[in-house]
Amino acid sequence: MKYDFTAIEKKWQEKWLEEKPFTAVTGDKTREKFYGLIEFPYPSGQGLHVGHARPFTAMDIICRKKRMQGYNVLFPIGFDAFGLPTENYAIKNHVHPAIVTKQNIANFTKQLHMLGYSFDWDRVVDTTDPSYYKWTQWIFLQLFKKGLAYKASMPVNWCTSCKCVLANEEVVEGVCERCGSEVIRKEKSQWMLAITKYADRLIDDLDDVDYIERVKIQQRNWIGRSEGTEVDFTATNGDKLTVYTTRCDTLFGVTYMVISPEHPYLAQWKDQLTNWDAVEDYRQEAARKSDFERGELNKEKTGVRLEGIEAVHPVTGKHIPIFVSDYVLMGYGTGIVMGVPGHDQRDWDFATAFGLPIVEVVKGGDVTKCAFALKDDTGIMVNSDFLNGLTVKEAIPTMKKWVTEHGIGRPKTNFKLRDWVFSRQRYWGEPIPLVKCEKCGWVPLPEEQLPLLLPEVESYELTDDGESPLSKMTDWVNTTCPKCGGPAQRETDTMPQWAGSCWYFLRYMDPHNDKALASKEALEYWSPVDWYNGGMEHTTLHLLYSRFWHKFLYDIGAVPTKEPYAKRTSHGMILGEGGEKMSKSRGNVVNPNDIVAQYGADTMRLYIMFVGDFEQAATWSTDAVKGSKRFLDKVWNLAESAADSQELTPANEAILHKTIKKVTDDIDTLKMNTAIAAMMTAVNEMTANGVTKGDMGILLRLLNPFAPHITEELWEQLGFAAKTGKMCCQAEWPVYDASKTVASSVEMAIQVNGKMKGTVTMPVDSDEEAVKAAALSVDKVQKATEGMQIVKTILVKNRLINLIVKPQ
Repeated sequence: MKYDFTAIEKKWQEKWLEEKPFTAVTGDKTREKFYGLIEFPYPSGQGLHVGHARPFTAMDIICRKKRMQGYNVLFPIGFDAFGLPTENYAIKNHVHPAIVTKQNIANFTKQLHMLGYSFDWDRVVDTTDPSYYKWTQWIFLQLFKKGLAYKASMPVNWCTSCKCVLANEEVVEGVCERCGSEVIRKEKSQWMLAITKYADRLIDDLDDVDYIERVKIQQRNWIGRSEGTEVDFTATNGDKLTVYTTRCDTLFGVTYMVISPEHPYLAQWKDQLTNWDAVEDYRQEAARKSDFERGELNKEKTGVRLEGIEAVHPVTGKHIPIFVSDYVLMGYGTGIVMGVPGHDQRDWDFATAFGLPIVEVVKGGDVTKCAFALKDDTGIMVNSDFLNGLTVKEAIPTMKKWVTEHGIGRPKTNFKLRDWVFSRQRYWGEPIPLVKCEKCGWVPLPEEQLPLLLPEVESYELTDDGESPLSKMTDWVNTTCPKCGGPAQRETDTMPQWAGSCWYFLRYMDPHNDKALASKEALEYWSPVDWYNGGMEHTTLHLLYSRFWHKFLYDIGAVPTKEPYAKRTSHGMILGEGGEKMSKSRGNVVNPNDIVAQYGADTMRLYIMFVGDFEQAATWSTDAVKGSKRFLDKVWNLAESAADSQELTPANEAILHKTIKKVTDDIDTLKMNTAIAAMMTAVNEMTANGVTKGDMGILLRLLNPFAPHITEELWEQLGFAAKTGKMCCQAEWPVYDASKTVASSVEMAIQVNGKMKGTVTMPVDSDEEAVKAAALSVDKVQKATEGMQIVKTILVKNRLINLIVKPQ
């Protein structure tokens, strides 16, 4: 019999909201706490999609199970609502960003309720709420006071469409990760956060957390720590040319140098360079390229040789040419590199393109054909004076010591990680709580004046000069200096979208506190997050940024743990039916509302967990959704057939205990698809055996985290709610008995001369004589062996017996 899933789901969603069975209680020492977190969702106009629904559902399953196991569970939800998408939509449609945000959050919330998530709805936060961003501003002020927030003029990534600065992490394959438009390099004064001061700790402390290995690898690679040497060359005009290298053993192989197009030396040398016009043209061309384009290993090597200035080799004293080339980035190292074409392929390509000398200093390859980039440290040094005959492994520390002793070099640890560009020239973001005073410089607002609110305006359009729309709001901009009382101007750049998401997990612990970002009691009780699931695409964005902020807050005594998340897992993407990424342009986006309307929320939840390995990409199939619905129909029908007994059916005992073990273990290891498969197998077997209410009580509790609405309804209909006084979600999680996971009896096939003649039920591991005797008592076997002599018996233990016979 089919059930009315629409009415059932509405009933239980309303009941959960009314009775609040999922409320977390801070400081409950009677139970172990569990803090399960999902990535901070952005409430876009498209609403909730299956990409959100997959990780939300997985963590909901984990948290529901944890509650049933007796944990005090914090499972919160909130909205990362500042940022470019909302502002771009607002500008395009002439609607204020605050209105857009409110509408989007309302729609998103409705969809979250629709899918039955067990969030603690008393803890919802919104980054655009002044009571929230007051504390985002407070954290910024602490960074500023400690010298970790500073202003610098530097080449930045400029989105030609969004007309604002992007952090390196927000540029994907040369385009804006938000809008897909071209990103160029532009010189601009920006607020920076000194994340590089935490680079060592951000790497080293990964050893102390339970993150999946690919997340750790991605963070380590992005931070990019390397041990090397700084070496000082000299320009013929006397300026020092410092380079960073991990291979100081190859110094004798340097035949040229390359300087970044953004290096300040070039502007200083303008009057000394006889080909300045060519150099300046090249610099302008490089400014139109992103760091990604410039760093491509296989791209054509371009550059201009500087005429009028050369470099002096610090060891040999020889003059070598200097080139300006866009493959050298000002943001990494010193913005100047030494060219060793014999042993670096990129340098070899450049030297070949410009007809430069290629010198072999490590024996083992043919440097006339390609660079010999030694990997195993067994190469022998040649053409290297006092290094000759040493292995590379021996030569590196020898040369490092030599340049240090001669005052032309020093050991140096370097990082690929750059300081975080924190300014955005937009309206829809947290105002930066600083003012500029001609007398006092940059002055922080007094903390009691926080939050500094965004001004209420009608126009928030982009400016032609690339400055924030706030810069045109003179009534808001012009103010007085908190330090001297003189005239001052507010900072008109706003914070990036990532600011509010750097600490939201802390606010969930105490969301209504107006005296601190969270109370000491709440922080000590709930910290750290026990299990956090998020997308791999945020490994070098939100995850890295939030770890940095948390470590800073730990240093100033604001939080009790040095890491925010004890465990971090990641989910795979759900692809469209053709195996492509879902997008509006492809027309393959799956709207959860459509699936729920046709099949119900429980079917939707079940399918997105059953579709494949949670950590891998999975392809959506609308037809396959029907299979999940058929399974729930089977569960409903099975419940209606249940005998009125609390005892377990003996034939079901083994499968039930096996299923308890399997589902319990699989939820803990994110193998949701195999947990569901195990329950499907159990339902098939229980349907064949018949069930009692006692059997169904176990099945409903196991299925509840996956399909909470139908299981709550059946729990009530079968009398468990009245008997226990609890909803299914509040019942105890079943515990398996290992001794009962093995069946006491098995059904064995009986064959005569290989032909099937029937079955017999036997105790597990019965010996041959017992099985043979039982088989011969079966009517069909008796007829098949009448007048025959049994010449051989083949027993496959616990599976079959085959009697080989011939006429007597």
